[in-house]
This record gives sequence, structure tokens and C-alpha cells, in this order.
Amino acid sequence: MPEPKPPSRQQLVAGAADMIRRRGLNATSIREVAKHAGTPLGSTYHYFPGGKQQLATEAVRFAGDTVTRMLDKRLRAGPVDGLRAFLALWRDILTSTHFQAGCPVLAVSIEEATDGEALTAAAEAFTGWETRLAGALREHGAADADQLATLVVAAAEGAVAMCRAERSTRPLDRVSAQLESLLTTAVGG
Repeated sequence: MPEPKPPSRQQLVAGAADMIRRRGLNATSIREVAKHAGTPLGSTYHYFPGGKQQLATEAVRFAGDTVTRMLDKRLRAGPVDGLRAFLALWRDILTSTHFQAGCPVLAVSIEEATDGEALTAAAEAFTGWETRLAGALREHGAADADQLATLVVAAAEGAVAMCRAERSTRPLDRVSAQLESLLTTAVGG
């Protein structure tokens, strides 16, 4: 019988992102990520010689890139469609995990030391999302595209945190309705 194939680097990164979005950065260890991925601890250090900081940074980049790819695809249909997809993604994550998971980018942002690489990756993810949203808004005639994009990202992240605390989608549903109305008005739709 062939030996099982060890998890790839990408699987470890995705597993780390999942653990961070569920437990937070401080409660996620390299040992737990290795266990979660079913790989020997030594393999994890082989892939991530920089330890937890390197793994956390790559997990945040992975999460940020995943959302960015979705936004790039959905914003082609317009900023309101992109907004709907962005908020539906968070709603799905919350409900499919019974409110146990949120955003790993946010988790690192509120836990990481101010000079960490993972924090820099989180800032880059948020900025990337804002930039894409602002570009779509600008293309569709929104006057305050940059401010609206920041509002969307900040409101969504805050709503996700509130939903986890309340174990309800009510905050996200309310934020979604208001943001959709605001963006629809901003692009003259």
C-alpha cells in the first residue's frame, strides 16, 4: 500500500488560515496546524522555517488573495454585484461554520504586534479589497469611490465580528441592506 501523500505547502497555508479565522492568531500554533493538516511537525518547519510568523503571513495572504480573486470576478458585473458577492461570502462563512469562523485578516489585524509581517499582509489585503471596490465604483460614476470602498470593507468586517458574537446574521443583513442602498444610489442605479 502506498504511503499517504503529505499535505502540500498550500494545504498547510489554507489550514492555518482556517484555524486563524476560527481561533485567532494567538490561539493557533504550528503544532496545531500540523495536526490539523495531518503532517509531521518537522514538515511544517521545513516549509515554514520562519515559524508561526511566516505561516501566519502566508495564511493572511492566502485569505486576502482568495477574496481578491472573487472580487475581481464579480466586480466585472458592477460594484453592487461585487458588494453582494463580498457580503454573501462572509454570510456563507458565518453560517456554514455555525458562527465559529470569521475573517483571518481581521483576526491578525487585532492580535498581531504592530511591526509584524502578518499585520503588513493584513493591511495589504484590506487595501487591495478597497482598491478594487473603489475602482469599480469610480468606473460606474461614484463621486466618493475611495470613501465608499473603505466603508464597505470596514462595515463588513465589523458586521462579521458582531455576527460571531451574537450568533446571528442580523448585523450583516442590516449592514448589507444599507450598503447596497448606498452603492446603488452612488452609481445612479
